[in-house]
Amino acid sequence: MRDFPLLTDGPQDAVVTLVLAHGAGAPMDSPFMEAIATRIAARGHRVVRFEFDYMAERRTTGRKRPPERAPALLEQWRAVIGHLGGPQALVIGGKSMGGRMASLIAAETAVETAVRGCLCLGYPFHPPGKPERLRTEHFAALRCPTLIIQGTRDPFGTRAEVEALALPDIAAVDWIEDGNHDLAPRKASGWSVEQAWEKAAETADGFLRAL
Repeated sequence: MRDFPLLTDGPQDAVVTLVLAHGAGAPMDSPFMEAIATRIAARGHRVVRFEFDYMAERRTTGRKRPPERAPALLEQWRAVIGHLGGPQALVIGGKSMGGRMASLIAAETAVETAVRGCLCLGYPFHPPGKPERLRTEHFAALRCPTLIIQGTRDPFGTRAEVEALALPDIAAVDWIEDGNHDLAPRKASGWSVEQAWEKAAETADGFLRAL
C-alpha cells in the first residue's frame, strides 16, 4: 500500500472521518485548508487532509506544474479511501478542484467508493467568466448526501448563477454572504474572513452530525 502525505486533526475515535483534498493551486496546509480543517476538527470530528501527487512533488522539487488529468486525480482519491480503511465511515470533499474530484467519486457506483457523504468548499461550477461550461453533469448520479458551501460572489459560481441551475435534491448549497472563492467576504460586508470560515465550519459540523 502506497503512502500519502497526510495531516490529521481531531479525535482519532470520531464516528465519521472527513477527508479533504486541496484546490488546484494551493497545498493541503494553505491558510484556507488549515482554517477550515482545524475549525471542523474542534467540533469533534476527525479531519484528514491529503495532497495529490503533483502537489506533493512540488514540495520536494520546488517546481510548479499543473494538476494531473482527472483520471489520475480520481485514482489517487480511490487510493486514499482504501488507505484510510474504506468508505463506510468516510465523508469526502475538499476545496474547489479537490471537492469537484470528490463529487465525481461520490457519483461512482463502485462499492469500494460508496462514501457516506460529500462536502465541497467553493465548488468550481464553471471556469470564471464561462458560465456555459458547467461542471455539474455528474450531479444527477450522486449517491450520497452532498453539501456545497459557496460564496455568493464566487467567480466559479455566483449565487444567481447556481440558483438558476436544476440541482438534484441530494445536493444542497449553503451560502456565505459576500464570500469569494475562498469564502472570504470584503471588509465592507461588515464581517471578517475568520467569521465567514467559522460559519462554514459550523455548517459543515451540522452536515456531518446529520449523517
